[in-house]
Amino acid sequence: MNCFYITLVFASLIPWQDAHAQPPSNRLNVLFIAIDDLRPALGCYDDDTAITPNIDRLASRGTVFNRAYCQEAVCSPSRLSLLTGRRPDTIGVWDLATHFRAAVPDVVTLPQHFRNHGYHTRSIGKIYHGSGKPSKDPPSWSVEPQFDFVRDPKVRYALPENLQGKGLKRSAAEAADVPDNTYIDGIVCDAAVAALTELQTGQQPFFLAVGFRKPHLPFCAPQKYWGLYDRAKIPLPTSDKHPQAAPELAVRSWKELEGYTDIPGDGQLSTVKVRELRHGYYACVSYVDSLVGRLLDELSRLKIADDTVIVLWGDHGFHLGEQGLWTKANNYELSTRVPLIVSVPGQAHAGAKTDALVELVDVYPTLADVCGLNAPVGVEGVSLNPLMAEPARSWKSAVFSQYPRAHEGSRHRGHGDIMGYAVRTSGHRYVEWREWKSKDVVAVELYEHQHDSDEMRNIAGHAEQQQTVQALSRILADGWKSALPDGMERD
Repeated sequence: MNCFYITLVFASLIPWQDAHAQPPSNRLNVLFIAIDDLRPALGCYDDDTAITPNIDRLASRGTVFNRAYCQEAVCSPSRLSLLTGRRPDTIGVWDLATHFRAAVPDVVTLPQHFRNHGYHTRSIGKIYHGSGKPSKDPPSWSVEPQFDFVRDPKVRYALPENLQGKGLKRSAAEAADVPDNTYIDGIVCDAAVAALTELQTGQQPFFLAVGFRKPHLPFCAPQKYWGLYDRAKIPLPTSDKHPQAAPELAVRSWKELEGYTDIPGDGQLSTVKVRELRHGYYACVSYVDSLVGRLLDELSRLKIADDTVIVLWGDHGFHLGEQGLWTKANNYELSTRVPLIVSVPGQAHAGAKTDALVELVDVYPTLADVCGLNAPVGVEGVSLNPLMAEPARSWKSAVFSQYPRAHEGSRHRGHGDIMGYAVRTSGHRYVEWREWKSKDVVAVELYEHQHDSDEMRNIAGHAEQQQTVQALSRILADGWKSALPDGMERD
């Protein structure tokens, strides 16, 4: 067995005192599955390429939210927004380096809330950010997390030519004939299966958070998952050009892909490389799907599936060359739309799909609701339980995302110099890029989804669209409370 794995597993099982825990009750367990950089490239989301039988199996017993959106399309701000139930401007997290407790030190996180109500809470893999201070939040967990901070190249790569490299970024993709637990996600899955066996014998209900790092770059997965796909049959991007009339702020590369040794610094890729990368992404999706299947099988084997709520989510979407963009870090549909599946034992409409607009900030109040807890005051989402009971009901009129930019360069710090605020309605995406200090609008985007679902034409400047621009600008100005379903609290 991997020595790295043995050392970290046993070093991580140090119990922490649940000083604020209330007496346990007969409540549902929670299996909370986070998947890094996963766009809705899943069979249950009608992706004809994806081979994902296990996540599709989960979808058949839960609710698939077809139109779920993150609050900022980059790892740490998105995750911290979900885990606090608050939007980036509220928690003051817009970059990868800021810890949310710097702005809201006393906020109660989602796992902390469950811990305070008698749950044993455990984290295995990437739940908060994957490095630095934002990867840690001791009040959230009953025992020290496992594999939350992993920087060892030996669990990122397997091929000799990559193991001999330097730094964390070597090849952007790798297919190796190795077992699943050669890579970190297989190690995480082994630990999660062991944890389930332990937790099902305990006296407390559990909240087990399992975070898989794939399909995040590098696209490294065992060869058997690459072999599921015929590369020539994986479609190329529908367009590799930036949207017409898009402002530079909207299409600026974050330079994540360009850091790998086999990727040109200018980001210009050959068709051969594009095909390899798209193949690698799908291979990683199938790899993680297989690991999810192991968790589902273990719940059944332990006879606790009927006592466990399962939520599976991606922290943001991902571009694979569409719109001339790669990875995330923008306000477009492909970067902000995420998979979200919630399965509650005994739910009325197992296997249902809903087209209602929902957000990742809704996950916190949803899990609290279905487990019989009240969400804390200040949470900026709403429970999706009514949608699971009535998938076709009227819901939010709009959802909101944002992304910052520096005046120059590919990366920003903090809130950046310019903030792009986006609103998504049933038919449009509208974005205002505002100077942070003056709040002046410096660029505007409007995409009409009925005839331009790929968001390839910014029509904000068209004379016939000015009434729509004004209406969407008002929604953006009024904010998320104005878009809540009828009858829900707006104070």
